[in-house]
Amino acid sequence: MKIFDRVLNPREIRRRLGLNQEQFWTQIGVTQSGGSRYESGREMPKPVRELLRLVHVEQIDLSEVKRVDFEIIKYLKESHPDLYRSLRRAVRSRHRPGTVPGIDSGEVEEIEAEGANCGESVEPQS
Repeated sequence: MKIFDRVLNPREIRRRLGLNQEQFWTQIGVTQSGGSRYESGREMPKPVRELLRLVHVEQIDLSEVKRVDFEIIKYLKESHPDLYRSLRRAVRSRHRPGTVPGIDSGEVEEIEAEGANCGESVEPQS
């Protein structure tokens, strides 16, 4: 299982990134009070978990993602699967697997363990 197939402890991610609750949660469209509830153990809906992962773990700026990007990906997958796989491998090799931006690799296991204690998980993506 990949490191990001599970939600890491949101409170720990926020603290490691040096953000207060309002800064952290409003970036994904959640109020500070709602984020506080999630940090206290309330189960997060899957869309919130995914947004948290994309924005705070994968460090994706959602304002730059366009529909055409997904259309290009779909086209490449269907029409040129070898090229798509090659490009995907090239991009992955640029990033060290198992890292979280702003968090050193030794801290990732610690954060995962704390996230597991919250009982939260994300279903593996294909």
